[in-house]
Amino acid sequence: MTPKQVALPPPSPMNAHLLLCLVLLSTTVVSVTSRFVVEKSSITVVSPDDLKSKHDSSIGNFGVPDYGGSMMGVLFYPSTSSPSSMACNAFDSPFKHETSGRPLIVLIDRGGCFFALKVWNAQQAGAKAVLVADDRDEPLITMESPEEETQSQAYMRNITIPSALIERSFGDSLKKALTKGQEVVIKIDWGESMPHPDNRVEYELWTNSNDECGVRCDEQMEFVKNFRGHAQLLEKGGYTQFTPHYITWYCPEAFILTKQCKSQCINHGRYCAPDPEKDFERGYDGKDVLMENLRQLCVHRVANESKRPWLWWDYVTDFHIRCRMSEKKYNQDCAEEVIKSLYLSIEKVRECMGDPEADAENPVLKLEQELQVGRGSRGDVTILPTLVINDVQYRGNLERTAVLRAICAGFEETTEPAICLNGDIETNECVENNGGCWQDTKTNITACKDTFRGRVCKCPSVNGVQYEGDGYKHCEAVGPTRCAVNHGGCWSETRNGQTFSACSESDLKGCQCPKGFRGDGHTCEDMDECKERMACQCDGCSCKNTWGSYECGCGGNRLYIKEQDTCIAKSSSQFGWYITLFVLAGFAGIGIVGYIFYKYRLRSYMDSEIMAIMSQYMPIDNQNNEVQPLQRSSV
Repeated sequence: MTPKQVALPPPSPMNAHLLLCLVLLSTTVVSVTSRFVVEKSSITVVSPDDLKSKHDSSIGNFGVPDYGGSMMGVLFYPSTSSPSSMACNAFDSPFKHETSGRPLIVLIDRGGCFFALKVWNAQQAGAKAVLVADDRDEPLITMESPEEETQSQAYMRNITIPSALIERSFGDSLKKALTKGQEVVIKIDWGESMPHPDNRVEYELWTNSNDECGVRCDEQMEFVKNFRGHAQLLEKGGYTQFTPHYITWYCPEAFILTKQCKSQCINHGRYCAPDPEKDFERGYDGKDVLMENLRQLCVHRVANESKRPWLWWDYVTDFHIRCRMSEKKYNQDCAEEVIKSLYLSIEKVRECMGDPEADAENPVLKLEQELQVGRGSRGDVTILPTLVINDVQYRGNLERTAVLRAICAGFEETTEPAICLNGDIETNECVENNGGCWQDTKTNITACKDTFRGRVCKCPSVNGVQYEGDGYKHCEAVGPTRCAVNHGGCWSETRNGQTFSACSESDLKGCQCPKGFRGDGHTCEDMDECKERMACQCDGCSCKNTWGSYECGCGGNRLYIKEQDTCIAKSSSQFGWYITLFVLAGFAGIGIVGYIFYKYRLRSYMDSEIMAIMSQYMPIDNQNNEVQPLQRSSV
């Protein structure tokens, strides 16, 4: 975007000369040429083979770019079946094209009408993404939406598909292949459009406190209100660092003493803002807007010092509701009531704002002017609102879920916070065929995880049990508690109330069939120890196989002793049984007599000990209760 695209209301003829004076950027950087940076995505031609190649494209500044994700689809050029290749009018009927289940990406020629209108008409006809082929040989530019949205252009807020501008030569080669009847499959990749240098996302919003500038003001305030909850959760969790910014202008020295400059500027013309009503004779002045912008900057600074930077979102939202220009409440008193309700220091906010009448630099606004100049991968900030994420200007609708998706793309894959996995921005790719990931059909445990980038196949952690594997075809429970969930994925079976499992808590991983079974641990079969002559090997022994074990017996009048794997003869004489019972009774009687004797001796011993102790401290009857006189030792 060039400086002439700054989102200012057009001046009335009588005041045009003043707005010519409100030059963007401070006096220290006025000589710097404005720099425009194109935010790019990459396009790869997958087929046909003779067109396989990779190209840059410029992301459109409307709709919803799929930051962090990608899309593979079949290309369709409407001019092959319709004269509407310019897409400036609505298509007569939805696109009818065989896409083999892939999304339909529509190629449209540049020219004739707004970029946004072309994309809207294509979306209405069934396009899932739009490529606009440039009609001239030039470096890529960003497709912008109209600066002033009329009621007939309200479609811009309803564009939900991504779009991009491609170079003329690339567009010609695509159209040539399509006119030959070839199927062209392309992949649009936004994976590298949003950098993710560390585990925290830094983002900033260039905004304005003016609430009477039309559709753009309404759009940004609606965004602040709707995004506030997400922003505060991210900030409180330490996942993001947010900073608000405000564009300021300055008045050239020759006009500082004019009435117009005095009403629109502070600090002797160093910092200015346009008149909100575009009429110097009524309503609020640009000076009022500038002072509130400065106050909002200072609210953020004071809130940040108190370790509550997220209060900026509450202040801006509450100020917009309670202190509107239309209700004549856009003033310091109303603003300070809001500050007080948030338990912030009014004195610190005033101190931060400084003296607007001083002929000196204001450090807060001075910094804002310096930051407007693009550095590194970010271009100049020249329009409002502008969102910058990880030093890259965001492209697309300023809408809650679209912005959240872009911020989440600023995290390394699989490290994003839980808020990035909510239903608003999930792709739901796990619903169909489990996303092609591993799944345990018995417990419905799956390695498929939906994210805004698309599904990720990653072995899960369930109820404290961690699974390891490639996530696609194999996941295995590991750790000391692995048997608690579906027996660690190992074989298990229950018969007649008896359960056997191939999962052992003494092993941290793997499956091994238990004793009495044979298999790989995932399938186990009962071993027939009898048939395989692994048990009951003694002479005359009989063997009966059971599930998981066996039973041995002996023929005739004999008993089986398992420990020695042998049979012993049973005694058939009743006299022998009598002798056995007599002996057992004798042992029992001896035991009882011994116990009684032990108790008697113990009781006698205890009685004698107690008597000896008592005789030392108490009179005893056999001593006739005589108390012996105390003996006094002679000196």
